[in-house]
Amino acid sequence: ILGDRYRALWGEDTLTDVLCGRTVRLSVPSFYQVNRDQAEVLYRKAVEYAGLTGGELVVDLYCGAGTITLCLARHAGKAYGVEIIDAAIRDARENAARNGLENTEFFCADAGEAALEFARRGVKLDVIVVDPPRKGVSRDVIAAMLEMAPKRIVYVSCDPATLARDVKLLREGGYALTHAEAFDLFPRCAHIETVILLTRE
Repeated sequence: ILGDRYRALWGEDTLTDVLCGRTVRLSVPSFYQVNRDQAEVLYRKAVEYAGLTGGELVVDLYCGAGTITLCLARHAGKAYGVEIIDAAIRDARENAARNGLENTEFFCADAGEAALEFARRGVKLDVIVVDPPRKGVSRDVIAAMLEMAPKRIVYVSCDPATLARDVKLLREGGYALTHAEAFDLFPRCAHIETVILLTRE
């Protein structure tokens, strides 16, 4: 749905903001939550559900410019971010360097291909975080997540219908839905963001 060329008609062609105490820079095609204050509350809940103690390996699929990845990295041993948009990955790498986070690594790849590659390499992830677009997580990503069998999966969703569909598949794959919380980032409309925690049974 996005074009492949961007031209600034006036002002800077990037946006710089502070989110969860970290300075982030975003280029035009990078995703960013429009309600920054509530996004901080949302991301803090995602980190809480991840249950990190300092030594875990965690991957953030659909990471965008790395905003959730950076929040996770402060509490993890290593945090990987995966995003298909090249400009967003460049932003993510620069944002990690800007905030002095050396325990991050970002890959420009389709979430499904990256998850399958992690599974093929036998990477033993402790936590997988997904924050997909409205269409939800594809079946190949869910299959790869189940193959990697992390202790916890944190799912950040902007569509309750696709969230319910994906949770059903993850439950069938051996995960229990243990926590869920909704966040109103878009007042006076029907849309909500939801964060859920699934733990391996």
